[in-house]
Amino acid sequence: MRRTRILTAALALAAGLLAGTPPALAADSAPPTTTLAAESYSWKNARIDGGGFVPGIVFNRKEKDLAYARTDIGGAYRWQQNSKTWTPLLDSVGWANWGHTGVVSLASDSVDPDKVYAAVGTYTNSWDPGNGAVMRSADRGASWLKADLPFKLGGNMPGRGMGERLAVDPNRGSVLYLGAPSGKGLWRSTDSGVTWSQVANFPNVGNYVQDPSDTSGYSSDNQGIVWVTFDESTGTSGNATKTIYVGVADTANAVYRSTDAGATWSRVAGQPTGQLAHKGVLDTVNGQLYIAYSDKGGPYDGGKGRLYRYATATGTWTDISPVAEADTYYGFSGLTLDRQRPGTVMATAYSSWWPDTQIFRSTDSGGTWTKAWDYSSYPTRQNRYTMDVSSSPWLTWGANPSPPEQSPKLGWMTESLEIDPFDSNRMMYGTGATVYGTENLTQWDSGGQFTIKPMVQGLEETAVLDLASPPSGAPLLSALGDIGGFRHTDLAKVPSMMFSSPNFTTTTSLDFAEAVPNTVVRTGNLDSGPHVAFSTDNGANWFAGTDPSGVSGGGTVAAAADGSRFVWSPAGAGVHHTTGFGTSWSASSGIPAGAIVESDRVDAKTFYGFKSGKFYVSSDGGATFTASPATGLPSGDSVRFKALPGGKGDIWLAGGASDGAYGLWHSTDGGASFTKLSNVEQADTIGFGKAAPSASYQTLYTSAQIAGVRGIFRSTDKGATWTRINDDAHQWGWTGDAITGDPRVYGRVYVSTNGRGVIYGDTSDSGGGGGGGGGGGGTDPTPTGACAVTYTITNQWSGGFQADVKLANTGTSAWSGWSLNWAFANGQTVSQLWNAEHTQSGATVTARNIGWNGNVAAGSSVSFGFTGDWSGTNAKPAAFTLGDQSCAVN
Repeated sequence: MRRTRILTAALALAAGLLAGTPPALAADSAPPTTTLAAESYSWKNARIDGGGFVPGIVFNRKEKDLAYARTDIGGAYRWQQNSKTWTPLLDSVGWANWGHTGVVSLASDSVDPDKVYAAVGTYTNSWDPGNGAVMRSADRGASWLKADLPFKLGGNMPGRGMGERLAVDPNRGSVLYLGAPSGKGLWRSTDSGVTWSQVANFPNVGNYVQDPSDTSGYSSDNQGIVWVTFDESTGTSGNATKTIYVGVADTANAVYRSTDAGATWSRVAGQPTGQLAHKGVLDTVNGQLYIAYSDKGGPYDGGKGRLYRYATATGTWTDISPVAEADTYYGFSGLTLDRQRPGTVMATAYSSWWPDTQIFRSTDSGGTWTKAWDYSSYPTRQNRYTMDVSSSPWLTWGANPSPPEQSPKLGWMTESLEIDPFDSNRMMYGTGATVYGTENLTQWDSGGQFTIKPMVQGLEETAVLDLASPPSGAPLLSALGDIGGFRHTDLAKVPSMMFSSPNFTTTTSLDFAEAVPNTVVRTGNLDSGPHVAFSTDNGANWFAGTDPSGVSGGGTVAAAADGSRFVWSPAGAGVHHTTGFGTSWSASSGIPAGAIVESDRVDAKTFYGFKSGKFYVSSDGGATFTASPATGLPSGDSVRFKALPGGKGDIWLAGGASDGAYGLWHSTDGGASFTKLSNVEQADTIGFGKAAPSASYQTLYTSAQIAGVRGIFRSTDKGATWTRINDDAHQWGWTGDAITGDPRVYGRVYVSTNGRGVIYGDTSDSGGGGGGGGGGGGTDPTPTGACAVTYTITNQWSGGFQADVKLANTGTSAWSGWSLNWAFANGQTVSQLWNAEHTQSGATVTARNIGWNGNVAAGSSVSFGFTGDWSGTNAKPAAFTLGDQSCAVN
């Protein structure tokens, strides 16, 4: 687990890669046709399970089994009790608003459990150019509306584990409060999050900054107002709660209160000073406000901490800390109450890295405490728990530490800790790497051991920096931030261990020898130790190489086609080359430090580089490089390029910035010249996969803007035409670091994300082709030929559900538009539908194509989805018709 989780793509984004006005495209040849066609893709994660910081877990207080988790860069999730998995809720966040994948706070409405809110925005400094927003959903996150804010929010900023900053009035759900950073104060909505205004008379905007000397603005921003807690006992249903407590990032004035529903505010008298109030949790049964304090904002720092209890009736403050302050070397943050057993409270020592985090429990309102572990005789530990990480075995980190450390650890950065308000035995807590939980917590009190397991399946939160899919061996190798990377032999299973020997904290680049795929190289970051490693068994086992002098980070690396040599461009040193496995490196000449390097996939002595608008070529194994005469390439360094497997000198280059050259370029002469594709406005990645059955050239994949649309695109005809293969419900924010097709499976593509892990897509299209044009909408087209429908209820809750519909053209002729009809048997109604237009009259629903997905080739299919309402019974439709023709129902 890393001590920081800085956005890996921040520097690239700062260079201006956000979608904007496309640059003028100078065509070097007759412009190819650009078409956006219907394409049916299914999207899943290559399972890792977790991999990032989960700073918040929120249970609904009215409905059992309704829970949410927020992540710092990877969106929000809803718990699915029937499968004990998490469902992602913010995959619809697109490229232009990538910062909205950072969730600084989340609130579930106890008045109306269908409503959920998320305060989103990743950075408050220049790394995120957009302002924050409050997302609101009336269907538990299946669909969202957004209220833009006039300031930024920081889901990945220091202090992100404090909270919750966003809260819904438990008596009047239309009233919400939001604590803002950066001196922006306290904000309120009285219309269920539609509009927001600052609470002008709130007296303190906060003053704590982690590091005032940080010129980037990351550690020097005022952490602001950090939590809001309602005393629901001071309100009645339908009326605003009178008493509200607010925590402020101010070590001298941390807690404020209103007793008149927010009309006036005052500092709570007698409060402790000198530390920050990370959490404030109220026990209304006993009238006690519990507060966890730390001397730092977190999530990984903190040297001292205290726990306090405030009696709301008498104003008495009591220090209930489980250990003396002199004995703390950590802050307190995770804080929860057992709503079924008033007086039971738990807290975490969130910043205790060594030997482990600590969890404290009291059953007498903090009068006495017990620990999750203690020393029987130092360094031997006695644990009240057992850990079972068999579902995520990499959580051991492959470590075999000496006592008192253990593997796996109980955790670190444990700022979220929640007991299920309906079940005293269930507890969940987030760490820097996963969500842990137990379902027999009360064993703690009876002298037995409770069992802790990962409760994280479905929650994928890795930042992906590079991807490779070799022609043999494992289908997927990944380079990841914070946890290194994995070798996936089965995409549906969690690998047993991340790359190790050495275990890089972040892997920045990886490559394999095209003709000898068992030879693999990776480079990465490590606090101390080598920054390059090699494998001769396709990434199953690794051994460290030796660094040249001055190396400070991984940079990029390339393997010769036959595995005989490597070229490395590390951070802190210039480009180097070696024969063999990196026991001795020699400096390369003719190429600047910091260049991106790649290898030709046919000629073992040919390597390529790019830096600041110049392309470089080496024909002597990386010893010397020569600048190419090619011009017109992007001037910045936000570029990715790759050489085509099996094609000597066939190179594709993507990148640029919206204020200059930006797009996709192709060279067939080893980089001596490049032709810019005039039908690609912006492109950030390029990858290759198995050729379509009807094609001779490998399939191209890119994260790009084409015809004014941002998305993931595929071309089976060498870039002449493109098909968008994702949709607006599957965008995943930033996808600009890496992409690759699978050389063994036509249509399969692996997509990098910054916080949602490795996404892979599979197509139902077996024929390939670039796709056709528009297609209508507005009228009822009458395609001919056979059809088949697959109707799947993907999620269901009290009063609502979500469904996917797949319509397949099983005939022999293409459709140039479609209109699908069905009737609900139980009075269900469609509330929102995407990737199609729809009308509903009584029980009958008609879904029609929209412009971009009207053309459906024979043997292909198109998909759309919707959310709906139901009561009593939610039976699937029994019949579907395409125009006047009945479809088979799968």
